[in-house]
Amino acid sequence: MPLDPNTTTDVPRATLPVVRDTCIVATLLVLGLYAGAAFLIPLTMALLVNVLIIALSDRIAALTRVPVWLANIAGVTVVLAGLFMIMYILGSQATQFARTVGTYEEQFDNAVNRVAGLVGSDVTRFIRDNLVSIDMSYVARILLGSATSLLNQFFLISLYVAFLMAERLAFRKKIQMAAGNPQTGREFAAMLDAISISLQRYVGVKTLISLITAGISYSIFRLLGLEYAETWAVLTFALNFIPSIGSIIAVIFPAMIALVQFESIAPFLIVVLGCGTIQFLIGNFLDPALLGRSLNMSTFLVILALMFWTTVWGLIGAFLSVPLTVCILIVFSHIPALRPVAILMSLDGRLGDDSNDAVSS
Repeated sequence: MPLDPNTTTDVPRATLPVVRDTCIVATLLVLGLYAGAAFLIPLTMALLVNVLIIALSDRIAALTRVPVWLANIAGVTVVLAGLFMIMYILGSQATQFARTVGTYEEQFDNAVNRVAGLVGSDVTRFIRDNLVSIDMSYVARILLGSATSLLNQFFLISLYVAFLMAERLAFRKKIQMAAGNPQTGREFAAMLDAISISLQRYVGVKTLISLITAGISYSIFRLLGLEYAETWAVLTFALNFIPSIGSIIAVIFPAMIALVQFESIAPFLIVVLGCGTIQFLIGNFLDPALLGRSLNMSTFLVILALMFWTTVWGLIGAFLSVPLTVCILIVFSHIPALRPVAILMSLDGRLGDDSNDAVSS
């Protein structure tokens, strides 16, 4: 059936000037993210902490029927106290671990010889050529240096969170007033609600799953008598927020320490098999069951976002890659010109409002 010549479409044409301007704007945005990392990272962390506090305070208010202000205070206290505890553990043990990592580096070559009889010469040669050459002190400085930096910025993040919570109720009214047009105000408020709901679900579920994983792993570390068990448990909790590779890294580091610390190979195998099995079961069954397809993000997009945000913001960018990409996906889905990009970014091509329309029809 031929198209009606009188019909017009609002789809923007991908002309050369449009592509050029888009590339310029995208380049400037990336440069701005990189140059403004010192300011933007604490602010982004504060926004995500604020989302977690809101989710927790709303749940407390629903379960206990306490006033909203009291639920907000309880949510702020629990979340900030938990964050401070995590950062304090990492910060307090960072210096001690950095001082002793040289000893582990020297002992690791001897530990590889104990593995030779278990896995064979080929695997041992691979471990010797690839793992022994790793500068463990450099890796430790990267991982634990970020935790120490976060500890130093904790009070700045807490200050941001305090002001965000204070303006929580007034912010929606200001959006309506700033929009001018009531329809525009409602659309912008709907977009913010979609972002808030998605982030609350993701941050809340991932926090619960990471706590369960870290708790079980900590029990294994303590039973084995592994040194710096608290640090490895906290890193297990944090690394589970990094998609795909985070859970692997969370098993590798304590396993390497177990290989060096103990004369027997048994603790190494217990960490690898025990923690690895926990990570596999939780990551492949519990995580999808709780999160489901609510994020609706392409698997390739998750990996691409991980690489991009890690390049721009370093290790902290890896932790924030999924929440930031969720925000971008939702914003694109509410902008007609960028909606095709949001469809390509999604898992199955269906956006949140598409499912709502289907249900309503």
